[in-house]
Parts: sequence; structure tokens; C-alpha cells
Amino acid sequence: QLQLVESGGGLVQPGGSLRLYCAASGFTLDSYAIGWFRQAPGKEREGVSCISTIGGSTNYADSVKGRFTISRDNAKNTVYLQMDSLKPEDTAVYYCAAVRSLLCVLSPSYDYWGQGTQVTVSS
Repeated sequence: QLQLVESGGGLVQPGGSLRLYCAASGFTLDSYAIGWFRQAPGKEREGVSCISTIGGSTNYADSVKGRFTISRDNAKNTVYLQMDSLKPEDTAVYYCAAVRSLLCVLSPSYDYWGQGTQVTVSS
């Protein structure tokens, strides 16, 4: 059974950091583009960042550029999202998703989704 599991969310003060993890089971991630998405209450799901299979090229939403970094470790079958300089507006449930594609996009056209992990940025 193909499954994605996110972890690493929590409560952090503005300006703080968190590292999110997306672990895959039932399949290997090296053939999949991986995306991170988030959804705040009352808002649509938005693409945050994604990483392709070829060369590990990455994309970021303008709102997180320079603050978030996506990376992948195919040996550990895990994708990471390092989030620095967090702001209250980053508060949301964060989801990772996978699609069998060479390149990634920030639209939610992915085949497999995790259950999400809550990130709350508040003082």
C-alpha cells in the first residue's frame, strides 16, 4: 500500500524554525516528484514547494522563497521541508504529495497525499 506520512509540525514562535518530514512506504520516492502544500482554515490549499526527480530542481511559492528549503534523501525515502523565519501567516496544515513525474509543479495535481501535519506560528 502506497503511503505518505508527514511529521515535524508543532507550535513555534514567530521567527523560529521547523523541519517537516515526508516519509514514503510501499514505494520508492526516487521516481516521484514531491510537493509540499498547505491549507489554512477557510482558505484553499496552496502549493508551497516542490522538488523534481531530475537533478532535484525545486520550485517555491513567492511567499516562502528565501525562508523554506525543500530537499530529498532517496536513500531514506524521505523528503524534507526546512522552514525558517516563520511567520504567523505560515500557520496551516502542511501536506506532502507525490506524482510519478520527472518535473514538479505547485498545483495540487498529485496522485498520493499524506494526512497532514499542523504548523502553528504564534507568540
